[in-house]
Amino acid sequence: MQLIRARHDTRVWAVKRRERTRQLIELGGLVAKAGLVELTDDDRAVIFGALVEIAARLRGLDREEQLQLMRRRGKRAFGRSQVE
Repeated sequence: MQLIRARHDTRVWAVKRRERTRQLIELGGLVAKAGLVELTDDDRAVIFGALVEIAARLRGLDREEQLQLMRRRGKRAFGRSQVE
């Protein structure tokens, strides 16, 4: 009964919490889909370091070029994964 109530809780903070939880799950799915879990033997420090490296690149002067490159690679990877 409590679980049913929690799913239908429409208070602003509850809705935002569910949205945030969904976003985090989806982002974790992208990390897994990219193969980072297997490639790093699920080493969280390595995965986090890779993400920090990406963030550093996006803070650079060639931010727009980096975004364009990563967007193209991501779209290609999504296309391949839909075929598999």
